[in-house]
Amino acid sequence: MRIYQAGPLFSEAERNWHRALRSRLVHAGYLVTWPYDLCSPQEIQSWGEAAPKKIMEACRDALEGCDVVVALLDGTQVDDGTAWEIGYAHARGKVVVGIRTDFRQAGDTQYSVVNAMIEDSCNAIVRDVDELLQVLKGC
Repeated sequence: MRIYQAGPLFSEAERNWHRALRSRLVHAGYLVTWPYDLCSPQEIQSWGEAAPKKIMEACRDALEGCDVVVALLDGTQVDDGTAWEIGYAHARGKVVVGIRTDFRQAGDTQYSVVNAMIEDSCNAIVRDVDELLQVLKGC
């Protein structure tokens, strides 16, 4: 199964979390793509004004090639790029599994985990990597 691993990658802490998740997923036998591997910082710099378009196209093309999207939903609101990836994958009929390790409520109602549009675009939302691996076995 091919997994697209979505989530913010702007801080060293975020990248380290994603590296650890990717390692667990690969160890479990999945093929994993994440945006940090799609474009190097040097490529992005060299693209100049075309960088936003090229980044979006690389992510979109990688999403097209995946079976499942695993999306990190932590924070007071879901990262905007991650939200776009979730919406795109949902619209294309891909399975989307959100992972929210953040204990804060970030939804629209007292029963929500995250924003209603994100929550309802996910086939499942899990709270830790062990639960994620269990859900992925059923995909």
